[in-house]
Amino acid sequence: MPESPEFNEAVLEVVVPGGGRHMMRVTHSPFLIGRGAETGNDLQLPDRRISRVCAALIYAAGVFTIEDRGQRRGLYVNGEKVDRAPLKEGDVVNFGLSDSFELVFHESADSLPNLLDRMEDLSSSDAGTAGLRKLSLLLEATALLHSHLPLDAILGNMVDHAVALTDADRGLLLERNAKGEMRARLARQRGGKPLAVEGLEPTQTAIRYALEQKRSIITEDMEQAHVDLKAAQSIIAQRLRSLVVIPLYTFAQRRGTEAEADVERGELLGMLYLDSTRPAGFSALERQILDALAVEAASVMDNARMVERERERQRLEQELGIAREIQQALLPREFETSQHLQLTGMNQSCLTVGGDYFDVLQLAPDRTAFLIADVSGKGLGAALLTTMLQGAFSGMSIGHEPADVFAHVNSFLCSHSRLERYATMFFAILGADGRLDYINAGHPSPVLVRDGKAEAPFAAESFPVGLIPEATYEVESRELRPGDTLVLFSDGVTEAMDPDQQEFGMGRLKKVLESRRHESVEDVQADVLNAVSEFSRGASQADDITLVVVRFSGAAHAAQA
Repeated sequence: MPESPEFNEAVLEVVVPGGGRHMMRVTHSPFLIGRGAETGNDLQLPDRRISRVCAALIYAAGVFTIEDRGQRRGLYVNGEKVDRAPLKEGDVVNFGLSDSFELVFHESADSLPNLLDRMEDLSSSDAGTAGLRKLSLLLEATALLHSHLPLDAILGNMVDHAVALTDADRGLLLERNAKGEMRARLARQRGGKPLAVEGLEPTQTAIRYALEQKRSIITEDMEQAHVDLKAAQSIIAQRLRSLVVIPLYTFAQRRGTEAEADVERGELLGMLYLDSTRPAGFSALERQILDALAVEAASVMDNARMVERERERQRLEQELGIAREIQQALLPREFETSQHLQLTGMNQSCLTVGGDYFDVLQLAPDRTAFLIADVSGKGLGAALLTTMLQGAFSGMSIGHEPADVFAHVNSFLCSHSRLERYATMFFAILGADGRLDYINAGHPSPVLVRDGKAEAPFAAESFPVGLIPEATYEVESRELRPGDTLVLFSDGVTEAMDPDQQEFGMGRLKKVLESRRHESVEDVQADVLNAVSEFSRGASQADDITLVVVRFSGAAHAAQA
């Protein structure tokens, strides 16, 4: 995102519930804060009690201001509820929750507390305890000072510090794969030297035990360890004497009321694993600090994962945008008015790409084909199938019979059952003499408007294509009169919902068409869309909307021309 030349970066110190913190640079304005990534938040705080977009940082005239964007429990700065407030160094922001995230505002990275100075203050403490406290602080410093590096560089630094400060022989960062298995992402030995992960054998017994207990496993001396650990073949073979296994979880979610919150572990990301061939000694306090390391490492991993998901979402949106452009380019854009009919059509997808499709084919000067299709499902898969249907039915212009094309498409879709998609379709050929030959494959009946009366006489006589392998398709016929209007539509029209979850319905559609019978086909289409829009009153819709409006002028009109 482009920055103003006068923009001065700030830093938000994110205090994680239960311990730990990480730093987030504020690189642009507005800087959005909220629960999820789907609303474009720059900082995601995974707590269900925080609104999707709860606050924003605004930069103007050298000052950062935070404003409430709809946080249900209010926005607080230094304990006072605010709608909008300027921030200064050290201000603490929370969201009306005593056990959730807090943000500490820093005017720049230079203004952050000097972590090395804080560690010097520990020099008078017990040596073992101070060492483990340094580990927690060093992890925090690594997240801050190396946040611009790739994730593996950040995690490698963490493991290096853990190995050095616990005097372990080696350290591994294990990551949970798609199958739920723990696999080594990286490994280090003393002195910050990397280890090849191939062939490394962390003890699976300790890993399984830590997963079952959902807590850290800290073993000072295998001689005093649990019998299962002591007897593990991998421990015996490697002559291990001390062991630390720390599960890495995302932020714990809470259930029930705030007063009766049941704290649950979040998603398991991986494990920090340390071992040594020498015994170790950890005090009770040191054990607590080791458990707290999980929060530090997990927050970095989870934040990087959210960034990667956001990048993937943006990439997918870009690809879907291209697919949408291609899909729209394949639809008819201009409709030639022939001597015996006027025609128009449109498609409006509820997603970037959709499963509705329509087409118009001029088979001969006096014969025009038109069709509408609705593919099951939504998104890219449905859009790809609509493209295939267009290719299949374009063959109508070179002499293939409609029933044969339907049978071929049905056979193809059924034989490729892994596609798990089908399509309802209405296909018709209108001649200058008013003869309408059509096939309705499970699609809602088009509406015929004649002499001010709207009815739906084209009931489906065949199954949707791709649903029943043995389905057959026969052409039906009907005569149109001069002045008749035929309206083809997808179920996104009649099933459009208002905020009260009521459907637009066939009845409302007929009323709109009966009151618009003397207008042009373009006006009829616009009036239907306006009626649906007014009815839905901004409610989000689950289906695409497609319309094709045809008015038959008749052979007499053609002769007069």
